[in-house]
Amino acid sequence: MGEMTRRVGVREVAQAAGVSTQTVSRVINAHPNIRDDTRRRVLEAMAALDYRVNNAARSLGTATTRTLGVIASDATLYGPAAAIAALETAARAEGRWIATAYADAEDAASVDAAVAHVRAQGVDGIILVAPHARTLAALTAAPLEVPLVAMHAGDGAARQRAGAALAVAHLAGLGHRRIARLGGPADWVEEAARAEGFDHAVRAHGLHVGARWAGDWSAAAGAALAPEIAAALRAPGGPTGVVVANDQMALGLIAGLRTAGVDVPGDVSIAGFDDNPDAAFYRPALTTVRLDLAGEARRCVGAVLGEAEVAASAPPVLVARASTAPAP
Repeated sequence: MGEMTRRVGVREVAQAAGVSTQTVSRVINAHPNIRDDTRRRVLEAMAALDYRVNNAARSLGTATTRTLGVIASDATLYGPAAAIAALETAARAEGRWIATAYADAEDAASVDAAVAHVRAQGVDGIILVAPHARTLAALTAAPLEVPLVAMHAGDGAARQRAGAALAVAHLAGLGHRRIARLGGPADWVEEAARAEGFDHAVRAHGLHVGARWAGDWSAAAGAALAPEIAAALRAPGGPTGVVVANDQMALGLIAGLRTAGVDVPGDVSIAGFDDNPDAAFYRPALTTVRLDLAGEARRCVGAVLGEAEVAASAPPVLVARASTAPAP
């Protein structure tokens, strides 16, 4: 087996360009006070040596690695996966990268390991995606020494509440007076905000709250609860509309209700949340709430970078489709 080729480092680039390693680091980090001919020599040396920028090199002569840490609870679901993609785009627009770690929020050791992983990358800040309430509380209290922002807490939670209220207002506008809710796991920050928005809107519209159920965000959970929900719909004074906390559970619920002989929207209207890319292709196409994830990602990235002015995300939008209709 031949000898492994040693990776070219900052010292080799500095020697080839005839500058110091600190100057190379400043070129890598786009420092403004570098002469054009010096910058050109360094860039030419990097190209000739096939030098690849890494975070360790970036940290030489600068206090930043230009990397942000992202900790997510479950990237198998549409919401967290879309949020991570939006954060990557927002970070790149600021000349940053992201280092992502996944944690089982019910396992404290898993959360600690995720934090240790991103901190080992020398990140300039940490963004939490879809956190559980106890995870957020624990990390907020921990001495992380870098800024911490939760994507769906604070200003983000206000958007979640507003979105849930839009779903209720839409059904109320269609004449529905008895509205039930299928929520997500109670300890998720997103679920708490969406439930609060639902409750406030129901009171504001003077509606009757039907039964409540809780799933795990999956389509399978919505389908499993469908027989119980179908029975509630058929009971005297049963709900004529159901607000579901995310689109995936709404998909499962619609399929399960169809199996139980319940027509959507003829017998009951269903509204979801997230407007995932498949929502328009459900049968019937799903009425849902669309969040400005790109705007939320820009807000979070700006917050951890300490930007003085961070533009707010756009308000949520109700996307009306065929799964909702006037009350029977």
